[in-house]
Amino acid sequence: MSGEKLLVVEDEAHIAEVVCDNLALEGYEVRTCADGNEALEQVRQWRPDLVLLDVMLPGLDGFAVCARLRAEQDQVPILFLTARGAPDDRVRGLELGGDDFLAKPFELRELVLRVRAILKRTRWMQSPHPAGDRLKLGDCVVDFKTFQVSRQGTSTELSPKETLILRALAERPGEVVSRSEILDRVWGYDAFPTTRTIDNFIVRLRRMIEDDPQNPRYIHTVRGTGYRLTP
Repeated sequence: MSGEKLLVVEDEAHIAEVVCDNLALEGYEVRTCADGNEALEQVRQWRPDLVLLDVMLPGLDGFAVCARLRAEQDQVPILFLTARGAPDDRVRGLELGGDDFLAKPFELRELVLRVRAILKRTRWMQSPHPAGDRLKLGDCVVDFKTFQVSRQGTSTELSPKETLILRALAERPGEVVSRSEILDRVWGYDAFPTTRTIDNFIVRLRRMIEDDPQNPRYIHTVRGTGYRLTP
């Protein structure tokens, strides 16, 4: 039995009840609420390990809740549950800082598997890095614990996804890590209809780390395959 805390934010009572009952049977401690403002209060006070967040909520919608939490530097993992299944909605939710996206109607077994996968990735993120908590790239120092890049006396905040992408690359220095491997490690492969978003994250990382982002020294693209980190 895991004992990890899950917050289900869903305004359709019958869906919330079924989801909560099934997650409780898996050994999770589960709470539920039905609107965005209450969700924010629950996250701030109860500190769940994962939020299952419907997009279409009364008051603040799920995207707004996610954006508010990330603006507060709250990095609680978020799994969006929604009737919206369009790729643009999926990409928007994930770029706002969500961890995965499951469209309704969904199979309860798939929901449980995705919850487990997100919690597993969170434990990976919080575990000690094999080479230590800091990665030095020239005059940049990446801190995997604080999600910060320090360079010439200036610190820049990394998102959890940016930190995890760097960590996935840093665990295999000098090797090519495919886009599909990065997606599986950082998001779970099914989170994306394409690999477009991971390329956008790499562009942002280069802007923070490279002297010349157009001619990178550390994060190299291996065309048609993925990326390689050269410390």
